[in-house]
Amino acid sequence: METTAELAARFDERAATYDESSMHRGLAQAVADFVRLGAVRDVLDVGTGTGLVLRSLPQGPWRLAGVDLSAGMIGVARSALPDAHLEVADATRLDAPDDSYDVVTCSTVLHLLPDPAAAMREWLRVLRPGGCVVVASFADDSPSRHGRGGAEVHAPFGSAEALGRLGEASGFIVDRIAEWQQEDGDGAPEYRCLIAEFVPAGR
Repeated sequence: METTAELAARFDERAATYDESSMHRGLAQAVADFVRLGAVRDVLDVGTGTGLVLRSLPQGPWRLAGVDLSAGMIGVARSALPDAHLEVADATRLDAPDDSYDVVTCSTVLHLLPDPAAAMREWLRVLRPGGCVVVASFADDSPSRHGRGGAEVHAPFGSAEALGRLGEASGFIVDRIAEWQQEDGDGAPEYRCLIAEFVPAGR
């Protein structure tokens, strides 16, 4: 697995063109549409990149925050979201008090984390009672799962069963799950992702 510095450098290089990807934009909108905002006050997007998920949320009274290892990505996000609290930080060690957020989102980042279950336990720490975590991951049968490490790095998050096991390891249960798919120019499936809502177990 890449070091933190290597990962940050790789995404720094992609920051200027990241938003050109229709897959990234489409999945971010799907994640934003999946979130139940209701009485939400504070939303945190971990591994926020250029802030696409936060930018896709409807306008409302909620306060937006995001963290990412890449300074380049955060720079783009700040330009697009001048009122959000955005910082270069590690998604696995958040500089936030307990019970700080109503929703934590994370889109196609779990496979990049050295210990996803430990990261989710950190997100659990900052969740308020009644809060949830929403994650998006590449499905096992997604035709295109590009990236370093290949399909095997996505397998722990590629099915409802795998996401359920992740929840059990991190103090959550899966409350809802949906599928999102993007087709290529010929109408054939190109990407298929799972979007899951985790709620704390026993709360």
